[in-house]
Amino acid sequence: MRVLPLGSTPIEAAAVRAMLLSALSFSLMGVCVKQVGARIPAAEVVLARALLSVALSWWLLRRADIDPWGRRRGLLIVRGAIGTLALLCVYVALAALPLASATVLQYLYPTFTALLAWLALGERIGRRVLAAMAVGWLGVLLVAQPALLLGGIGRAAPSLPLIPVLIALAGALCTALAYVSVRQLGRSEHPLVIVFYFPLVAVPLSLPLVALDPVMPTPVELLWLVGVGLFTQLGQVWLTRGLTALPAATATAISYAQVVFAGLWGWLIFQEGIDGWTLLGAALVLLATLLSLSGRSGAGGRSASPG
Repeated sequence: MRVLPLGSTPIEAAAVRAMLLSALSFSLMGVCVKQVGARIPAAEVVLARALLSVALSWWLLRRADIDPWGRRRGLLIVRGAIGTLALLCVYVALAALPLASATVLQYLYPTFTALLAWLALGERIGRRVLAAMAVGWLGVLLVAQPALLLGGIGRAAPSLPLIPVLIALAGALCTALAYVSVRQLGRSEHPLVIVFYFPLVAVPLSLPLVALDPVMPTPVELLWLVGVGLFTQLGQVWLTRGLTALPAATATAISYAQVVFAGLWGWLIFQEGIDGWTLLGAALVLLATLLSLSGRSGAGGRSASPG
């Protein structure tokens, strides 16, 4: 049977666009988190994001006349809890690390996602996607510049603080678990229902943490918090649409584009330097995205219907 290039059908083309728009939205979310992260605790950022997202998701569900409670409520709640933990880890890492470094550490999750999708969903990984993941992994390592990788090559690579790095890695693993659950839920739930449960669960989970260390945001910080909620909501909607129409490994390989966006915002807004290693890593990340777009082998499997 002839294998068509990824994006050759209207459904796949729409899913590819959704994943790229999701990457752009999440990169802008990172900018907003970075603006408030020095003073506002991560749990409070999560709560602000969740409150706005609950309202937006409810409005979208009512507008589309969709039952908001879904069918597999237990798995929806588990997905929301795992997603909340991932979001906390991501926000802590974004506040403590350079934007590009925090983003590339988060982007270790495609490898976790592919392995979990293989174990939990039986998705076989095609050679093209496997190559894209390998290239993307190398790009992530180069952008992050770990000392063990670049020691003795050119100038010494800067070391990142251990605790934020470990938190970022935990966020990557939780993100992979959340994305695989989205893939599973996409077989029975509407994408808007999946998006709705994320903040619905995040509100009660983050409230106790906020009560332990409340900080009153300034008017400017409130605007940035609204930006966090808005861009995260947009990113979640696009991400869910992409994940429910593409194999998990393919979709996450495409979303590597967020690393490129993060490097650009870090340079333009936060004056974070971009050296040759960062540029080379970003080029490899972009190549991984192009490889994932150019096609997939027959082993890649079919996309599951979200219906």
